[in-house]
Amino acid sequence: MELQSKDLETNITILSDILQVNKNFDIVYRVIEIGGRKACFYLLDGFAKDEILQKLMQYFLGLKPEDMPEDAHGMSKKLMPYGEVDLQTNVENIIKTLLSGITVLLVDGYEKAITIDCRTYPARSVEEPEKDKVMRGSRDGFVETLVFNTALIRRRIRSPKLTMEMFTVGDSSQTDVVVSYVSDRVDQKMLNDIRNRISNIKIDALTMNQESLAECLYHKKWLNPFPKFKFTERPDTAAASLLEGNIVILVDNSPAAMILPTSIFDMIEEADDYYFPPITGTYLRLSRMIINLVALLLTPTFLMFMNHPEWLPEWLSFVNFAEDVNVPPFLQFLILEFAIDGLRLAALSTPNMLSTPLSVVAGIVLGDFTVSSGWFNAECMLYMAFVAIANYSQASFELGYALKFMRIILLFLVQILGVYGYFGGILFVAVLIVTNKTISGKSYIYPLIPFNWRRFCRSFFRVSLPTSEKR
Repeated sequence: MELQSKDLETNITILSDILQVNKNFDIVYRVIEIGGRKACFYLLDGFAKDEILQKLMQYFLGLKPEDMPEDAHGMSKKLMPYGEVDLQTNVENIIKTLLSGITVLLVDGYEKAITIDCRTYPARSVEEPEKDKVMRGSRDGFVETLVFNTALIRRRIRSPKLTMEMFTVGDSSQTDVVVSYVSDRVDQKMLNDIRNRISNIKIDALTMNQESLAECLYHKKWLNPFPKFKFTERPDTAAASLLEGNIVILVDNSPAAMILPTSIFDMIEEADDYYFPPITGTYLRLSRMIINLVALLLTPTFLMFMNHPEWLPEWLSFVNFAEDVNVPPFLQFLILEFAIDGLRLAALSTPNMLSTPLSVVAGIVLGDFTVSSGWFNAECMLYMAFVAIANYSQASFELGYALKFMRIILLFLVQILGVYGYFGGILFVAVLIVTNKTISGKSYIYPLIPFNWRRFCRSFFRVSLPTSEKR
């Protein structure tokens, strides 16, 4: 629907009926006179900068009839003392623009609406993310405001090749989605595929922001728990991924950037690997890989040997249970897997002032009383404590839960099938990783398949930055 009339009253009636200004207290319209012509400002309370609007109105009230041009285009070029100004004629676009926080100006005698982007969003500071912390490096992080996030990336990549394409997704939410890439490094075929997927999304709203978009992009292919995307709240990580030829997707109201395509080796990489010298970075990366592998296999391996203690070599006899076993080890591990998640959920919902006392009480109850009461053995508690801590050795929640699900499956297979279930479970995990596909169709274990020796070595060993940053 287009604005068909130069009559201000007609245009006000059209917009006011659609916006229900009589019912919505936060949609404000202000009728003034500009150069002898009636005009009307529409704005959303809470988004408009009051100081800028006050100065604009003071300026407009000082205009004379002979100053006014014949059309809105002339006014936007000659009489708008502000940078971000545009013209709109489509009513749907005007409504969308207004509801996103942009001020709309209608002037009697003009068929076009003048939009003035003097909005401001409520936002927290760009502090370091709670999850993606580093020992050394930048201390800023993405926030829920999209323009702040793009600015943090622009600050790091001052290249005209860096492109930020805007899309709108959701019939009701009209959520802004930005696809960011470096035009001379990105895979154009994958980029076109991402554009088409986002443009063809038919959904009412991205209620869960990044996760809703991810499920729309990768529809009905979530039985494999290993993550299809890498998420980060660090702008330095996003900038580095862009320079490597990846695509970064930002969603308004979400502090996380989605990086694609992503392999299993990309998931394990972290910023700390590059903020330290190559030897230290390599040690941190290999340690992370080994810790995650041990966390996956530790409890199933212990369960297998406890079910068949005769298989234990004599030099490992000390790992056997020192006290009587009242509850089967399989059930102990299963209960502890769920108990750890229960404690994690409780910690999330606990007020900060009570989180420390709760942690102390939970540690005493689970660590001492449950062992002395006979419910759990000290050995099971020790190994599960290591597993719980090891889950935090990498930043990806999705990878941590994927390994958790695989560990539970391994426990079941070992309990039912013994050693055959153990090796069959390991093979099952390997098959899931190998057969998992990224959104681009690229192998999830690249550079192993297809094999690339140089990239394969760089996945395990951190090379010097001047070498790695060569195009």
